[in-house]
Amino acid sequence: MHVPIGIVEVEGPSMAPTLNARDRALIHYGGRVRPGDVVVLRHPLQQDLLVVKRAAERRPGGWWVLGDNGFNDSGDSEDYGTVPDELVLGVARLRLRPPEPGQTSLAARAAWLAAAVRPLFADPSASTRLRAR
Repeated sequence: MHVPIGIVEVEGPSMAPTLNARDRALIHYGGRVRPGDVVVLRHPLQQDLLVVKRAAERRPGGWWVLGDNGFNDSGDSEDYGTVPDELVLGVARLRLRPPEPGQTSLAARAAWLAAAVRPLFADPSASTRLRAR
C-alpha cells in the first residue's frame, strides 16, 4: 500500500523564516496545490534535485514558485520560469524543527517541544507579497 506522505529535510535559507536549514517538512504527495502553499518539486533543470518553495501563482504552463526569503538568491521561478504540474510532487503540511544542540534542561526541551511542530497553511498574502518582488 502506497502512503502519500513523506518527510524532506530543508537545506539552505531560501524559505526562511517559514522553514530554516535542518527543518523537516511533512509532505502530502499528490496534494492539491493552492496559491500560497509550500510545495516540494523537482528542479526543472536538474530533476534529481528536490526543491521546497512557495507556489506563488498559477500561470500558463505551470506554477510560479518563489522562496520566502527575499534576501536570498533562492533559485526559483525567477531563474527557471514556471514549473510544470508533473514536477510539483506535493504540498508541505507540517514543519518539524529539530532541537538545537545543547538543549538539555527541562525548560529548554519543553520550549523546543512547544515550537517544534507547526502546521504550514497556504498563505495567500505571502503569495501576493512574493509576486510583487
